[in-house]
Amino acid sequence: MSKLKGLLLTEGMHGMISQVEGLAKALDIEFIHQKVELNSFWKLIPPNLTPVSKLVFKKIDTLDFDIIISCGRKSVIPSIYLKKSSKKKIFNIHIQDPKVSLGNFDLVIAPEHDNLIGKNVITSKGAIHYLTLDEIKNNHNYLADKLKKNHEYILLVLGGPNKYYDYEDQNLINIFGIIKKILNKNNLQAIVIPSMRTPKKTINLANEHLGLENLVINNVDKKAYLSGLSLAKYIVVTCDSTSMISEAALTGKPIYIADIPAKRKDERFKKFRDLFSELNITKNLNEKLEIWSYKSLNETTRIAEKIKKYIS
Repeated sequence: MSKLKGLLLTEGMHGMISQVEGLAKALDIEFIHQKVELNSFWKLIPPNLTPVSKLVFKKIDTLDFDIIISCGRKSVIPSIYLKKSSKKKIFNIHIQDPKVSLGNFDLVIAPEHDNLIGKNVITSKGAIHYLTLDEIKNNHNYLADKLKKNHEYILLVLGGPNKYYDYEDQNLINIFGIIKKILNKNNLQAIVIPSMRTPKKTINLANEHLGLENLVINNVDKKAYLSGLSLAKYIVVTCDSTSMISEAALTGKPIYIADIPAKRKDERFKKFRDLFSELNITKNLNEKLEIWSYKSLNETTRIAEKIKKYIS
């Protein structure tokens, strides 16, 4: 029996790509990924005020597909339009709150902290993503030759500025200062990994404060990220990235959240962090290190199994 074909729609951001591709892989479908671009002033209009029309978005090369998996505000209208205009029955799934009637989608996948309720809503603890334990294990040695032997490691994963959190130098210097104290107290070596959103000046600052005795990766490198997750005994992730905190939770290792002062109300982020704290997955970063355990969080596989039942 041939595999179902999937069309993935996102705005091209790492967190969104990770979610749609992770779900597509877990569903074991063939897929192509299309970056959505909206036309002219439709970029500024919320989906609930936007007409379901092909005039809203730039051309999408659809080819043949059975399932649409979309994520993010810009992909809402294209997903609805392509489902309605198709000559065959299309199953469409949207990840995150679409901010339109949920009835436009066969299924909506939303994190618990969004408090989205509906007959076709499946909730996840944190964000679903594209990492697997096998991938992490297979890349274990990628960074090994660049690190001190006979040491334990702490991984620092850096996000980037957004409308809630400011990556001004002093906020980062405070985090690097705590990490340095932890390193000295516990004879650890740090691995610092940037993400797609990490500014170059933040990476330069990490080199300045941590680079001499530690390993700072200067470019986005997925293999280095996977290797760091495998090698590290402790993981630290900046508070701005729910997706990378969720990815780290796949490891079952202690995860510390590095706080950055919010510049506006960040209730959704707080609800997410409160949930992960209650699940004993995360603690706030301070100068004290602890070891604790929790069941590896693999929401992508769990949700994919539910979706397979809906589709069948």
